[in-house]
Amino acid sequence: MGLMKVFSGNEILALALQEKIESIGVNTVIRNNNQSNVLPSLSNTKPVELFIKEIDFGKANSVIEEFRLSI
Repeated sequence: MGLMKVFSGNEILALALQEKIESIGVNTVIRNNNQSNVLPSLSNTKPVELFIKEIDFGKANSVIEEFRLSI
C-alpha cells in the first residue's frame, strides 16, 4: 500500500484537484519541491505533485478523470 501520483503540474491546478478529491473523503499528499522560498533567484519550474493512497484510486478515479477533461 503505497502512494500513487495522480497529478503533476501547476500548483493552482494541483490544489483544485486536491480539494475535489478530499471532498469525497480521500486523503491526499502534495509534494512541492520548489526552492523559490529558499533561493528566490530560482524560477518556479518544478511541477507540484499530488498523491493518493493506491487503495483509494478506485474511489477517486472518476473525480480525477473529470478534472483532467476539464483542463
